[in-house]
Amino acid sequence: MSAPRYPAGHALLDGKVVVVTAAAGAGIGVAAARRSLEEGARVLISDWHERRLGETLKQLRETHGDSVAALPCDVTDETQVQKLIVGAVREFGRLDVMINNAGLGGTASVLDMTDDEWTRVLDVTLNGTFRCTRAALKQLVAQGGGGAIVNNASVIGWRAQAGQAHYAAAKAGVMALTRCAALDAAPHNIRVNAVSPSLAMHPHLAKVTSDELLAELTGREAFGRAAEPWEVANVMVFLASDYASYLTGEVLSVSSQQP
Repeated sequence: MSAPRYPAGHALLDGKVVVVTAAAGAGIGVAAARRSLEEGARVLISDWHERRLGETLKQLRETHGDSVAALPCDVTDETQVQKLIVGAVREFGRLDVMINNAGLGGTASVLDMTDDEWTRVLDVTLNGTFRCTRAALKQLVAQGGGGAIVNNASVIGWRAQAGQAHYAAAKAGVMALTRCAALDAAPHNIRVNAVSPSLAMHPHLAKVTSDELLAELTGREAFGRAAEPWEVANVMVFLASDYASYLTGEVLSVSSQQP
């Protein structure tokens, strides 16, 4: 089954300032940035890979001009995370939405997994989301409250998959962090939610995943295909928008995957 037609924007984020981590390349991050721009936001994209970040900025500016800016950030470095939030405020005057997309995967059996492999995945995927959430919340509170945080989890946080213990633990942690942070942020009228994609196809995933595994995962999808990154981004935009004003602490499955 082919993907549906790409939707037009409807000003869902008109006037808002959005920061997106891991937004370089061709995955969910850049799709979230592009959809946010198309919905009227000003967007600061970020990634640890400076060359790809610059290339992505150039592409987005061709259609969105000065509504998009870029700042390198390694989410495992607290100083860089702080600079990212400060940079958004310096560039656009405020922060309204934080989309935490940065994550790191890998495949290794628990029997063979090293401490370094475990720690690296947890530090990027879970600790990085925590650092960015904390920094964004502090800025939103300082502005007087309001705003939204959207985290990228995964169905692997709910479902077992061989070789994915570190990634699954990290994504399950992102889900728990989302629920707990939502309660801490609620008195400030800040919403914290997450999406939980199953399989969103992009070039990097194809490079690091075997054809056999991709075929197996695709076969589990009710639509018989992987999601397009922009289909996941659409749900992120919804959660960031005022249409989700009563949603907080939720993890929305963006998936047609069967058990």
